Amino acid sequence: MIVSDPDVTADQRFGLVAVVPISGTGGEGALYPPLSPGRSGLRKSSFALVDQIRSVDKRRIARVFGRVPAEELDAIDLGLSLFLGLA
Repeated sequence: MIVSDPDVTADQRFGLVAVVPISGTGGEGALYPPLSPGRSGLRKSSFALVDQIRSVDKRRIARVFGRVPAEELDAIDLGLSLFLGLA
């Protein structure tokens, strides 16, 4: 899941985007918010692994699978804020 600001993602000067991996197996707590299948493009219930945030080259992004609902994105934002010490 791309978590970079859309302005950064769209700007050709920046070759990297920040991503949070998604897994069918997650932990407990704010760093592993659950994600529902459906609109997001996921086929089964999954978890965002906020503690494994990383940068990847934009050229590795092949396509968009879907969009995460606002309430799930809020949970990811909270996890990122806690993990990065922004709270």
